[in-house]
Amino acid sequence: MENLLLWGLYVATFYAFLPGLISRTFGFRVFKKGLVEKEIALTFDDGPDAVYTAQLLDLLARFNAKATFFVVGSHAEGQEHLLRRMKDEGHNLGVHNYEHKTNWLMRPRTVKRQIDRTLDIIERATGSRTAYYRPPWGIVNVFDYAKLGHLHIILWSAMFSDWRIRVGAERLKKRMLKKLKPGEVLLLHDCGMTFGADKDAPRNMLIALEAYLEEGMKKGYRFVGIEEMMKLTEAAKSKHISLAKKTLISLWLTWEQVFHFLFRLKTVGQKADAAFHYRVIAYSGEEITFAEGSRLTKGDRVAELHFDNKMLSSIAAASKSPVATGIRMLREVEQALPLLANQLAADSDAKDIKAVYGVTMIHRGADRLGFELFDLPEGLFAKSTRVYLRILIKVLTNAKKTEKGKRSRDAISPRMLLMPITTIRRYATTQMNINKMQDITDTVERSLSAAADEAAQLGTKTTAI
Repeated sequence: MENLLLWGLYVATFYAFLPGLISRTFGFRVFKKGLVEKEIALTFDDGPDAVYTAQLLDLLARFNAKATFFVVGSHAEGQEHLLRRMKDEGHNLGVHNYEHKTNWLMRPRTVKRQIDRTLDIIERATGSRTAYYRPPWGIVNVFDYAKLGHLHIILWSAMFSDWRIRVGAERLKKRMLKKLKPGEVLLLHDCGMTFGADKDAPRNMLIALEAYLEEGMKKGYRFVGIEEMMKLTEAAKSKHISLAKKTLISLWLTWEQVFHFLFRLKTVGQKADAAFHYRVIAYSGEEITFAEGSRLTKGDRVAELHFDNKMLSSIAAASKSPVATGIRMLREVEQALPLLANQLAADSDAKDIKAVYGVTMIHRGADRLGFELFDLPEGLFAKSTRVYLRILIKVLTNAKKTEKGKRSRDAISPRMLLMPITTIRRYATTQMNINKMQDITDTVERSLSAAADEAAQLGTKTTAI
């Protein structure tokens, strides 16, 4: 018997208690407070009520306040006219189960039936379904996250025990005025017909709410539905993230300047619009045989290429997707190769180099420029490079994971790009090479366009630096 009780406790904990605690404490997969300047969301549970809901709608109309009603399906049946009025007057509707029962005591299938039945009632009354759900008492079970993916779970930032009539209108008003703050999601009740509530408690709520609305209007607050509150919050978060990204990019570019100074990188072309920097080093990787027959062995001198990160950040900021970022960068590489070839030819320190070398996530179309692609040897360098480049792309772009599987992993996996010295020398801009350069440009353009079309069809995020 003791073991049975323990197993029951374990199941209850992981099925209901922990998910509810995580949602309430950390806001996991739920919305409970806005990030706004002058908006407050009023939400009302358990209705509609034949007496108090109509009075509440009249009060909200007087102050031009919008709200969100989480309706109990069994209460809404027979009072569809109130649901229609809510929608017609600009309020949001949400589901609060068909019966006011906790999700802890229902199987996932039963919860889904409760929600679907209430959604059907709302749709028949208003002509549209809702996307918002508040579980009774704010209690979710572990399956709600997966099974209710199409619904936004809405909790609250403040509640006031307004379902108890003994709280009284005056004390309720004082409690509410303490939460006259931007972003608050207030939980109130327009019906006292549920278990544990007092039938006429909404009468006190209406008195306190009128005073709350009056004070809020004096201070310039707007009372909005949960839909507008969520949109304003998303917009504010986007601005906040953009500021954070700008700070990170600024720090990153500062580090690049320090790196260039410490390792004495040379700039290709004019500094203001440079695409490349390089330094001559000894190759330390495994032996490589190029397609034209020459070999690169450990100790051979190479020109190590570094794409200009300031140019990369400006390209990423102006591009609509990582795919577009990669295409723009390849075009910059193609245009800069003649400058690189000329400068290497004139650089006495680069006279004996065997190849140019770089590590990049741009590899689609690079072979058309004369580069040869090689996998990074597995080890600490390869792992740290992958982590660095993926963080970098995440900072610079709005890349999201949309494609799973080996093909996607390959698309964002860094590669070594090497070009033998005989190939890079062909890019030197002598008169006889002008026609060849035009041919290369045309080929690259066709390759990049084909790559973009393929990426658009597959939804692949081809991120690169």
